[in-house]
Amino acid sequence: MCYLRQICYVYAGCGHVYPKPDQEVQCDSPRCKFSPMHPKSCTGAGCKQTCKQFRQHPQQYSPQIAGYCPGCGGQSH
Repeated sequence: MCYLRQICYVYAGCGHVYPKPDQEVQCDSPRCKFSPMHPKSCTGAGCKQTCKQFRQHPQQYSPQIAGYCPGCGGQSH
């Protein structure tokens, strides 16, 4: 099933957190309404009975980045 990946960079040098735009991760299943493999002809009540109508919960991803954020520009604090 398709889901969104929420990325938030955490900079170790200054502790600032920078969220990035959500990324859509596609599952390629023909039975997922959000998949590029879902047939365009699958609509209405039939689609609701046979296909996933919701994405999975978002995946949280927070990589730790060594150094300072772009806003601090390497300044010491």
